[in-house]
Amino acid sequence: MRSIDAASLRRVVAATFEAAGCAQAESMRIAESLVETNLTGHDSHGVIRVPRYIAALKSGEVHPGRSITVVTENPVMAVVEGNNGFGQTIAQQATDLGISKAASFGVSAIALRHTAHVGRVGEWAERAAAARLISIHFVNVPGSVLVAPFNGVDRRMSTNPITIGIPMEDAAPIILDFATSTVAEGKVLVAYKGGKAIPEDALIEPDGQLSGDPALLYGLAYPGKPATVRDGNGAIRAFGDHKGSGLSFMCELLAGALSGAGAAGGDYAGITNAMLSIYLSPAIFGDVAAFTTEVRRFADFFTSSRPAVAGSDVLAPGEPEQRSRERRKREGIPLEDAVWEGILQAAESCGLSRERAESIANGLPART
Repeated sequence: MRSIDAASLRRVVAATFEAAGCAQAESMRIAESLVETNLTGHDSHGVIRVPRYIAALKSGEVHPGRSITVVTENPVMAVVEGNNGFGQTIAQQATDLGISKAASFGVSAIALRHTAHVGRVGEWAERAAAARLISIHFVNVPGSVLVAPFNGVDRRMSTNPITIGIPMEDAAPIILDFATSTVAEGKVLVAYKGGKAIPEDALIEPDGQLSGDPALLYGLAYPGKPATVRDGNGAIRAFGDHKGSGLSFMCELLAGALSGAGAAGGDYAGITNAMLSIYLSPAIFGDVAAFTTEVRRFADFFTSSRPAVAGSDVLAPGEPEQRSRERRKREGIPLEDAVWEGILQAAESCGLSRERAESIANGLPART
């Protein structure tokens, strides 16, 4: 385990993507997104993804320098094609289109299809909240089946996150961001790499037994083995039994079927993300100040509940991420040795030596 400050981690990740052939601006955008995700405490969607992103780039599954293409639109909605570009670029463009439309008309809906991994969906809700917009996001992953439905053992859905963001005047936004599975696939990956363990009932075996062993998803681990979900014979469980299973089902339809990307179980050439995003301006509903006051009043009432565990806190959505961000900015980002090694190996595969990558992380310029 090592601890690394955000700026150093950002530099080495950006340098890796530049070495892989991405433009400097896109490389930095990807790095900023992944490192910010680590800062929020969601290591499952942070720099642990670098080897996967680089592998997808090398295989042609994802392409640098892509932009969205508008397939159809009217003043308040659009269907956009992601052209298999990096999600950190494509989802940002789709979000900005939704923000622009909602700023003009008070409401908008954007259906995005065929983009690479969009990362932490809360990032896009935060971007909308910064523009003083409420946003609701449904995501699916056509081509990926990881989650068993309620009362089933076979994989039939992806982890399908749902995210809701509420802007606050002069305060951090309220962000609810969760996978509809018991744990996100990336959290199983973190456990597989030697990080935080997952709950003992997060996965289900082919015989219906519950387990917390990440090898059920990726197969037995050995040095140098990539984490490939095709190697396991188990599934992640939906959270909350029929409730999470039902929400995940709806993500497949709203994000996948409605966008034209497709729902799980179809015949797809690769793994992409699709996202339906709805943007609302509080101003079209009434007095924004009154809305903000009521949100704050309820949040205070919510968190004033006596904690079940002495010394702990009842937190509103988004507060755990805020606390993690403050702590990790102060103390550094913890990285398991396997995660750091994965980044160095990805850099090496792009022609950036590990010695050079270490030097960049330690503050030397990426280019000489």
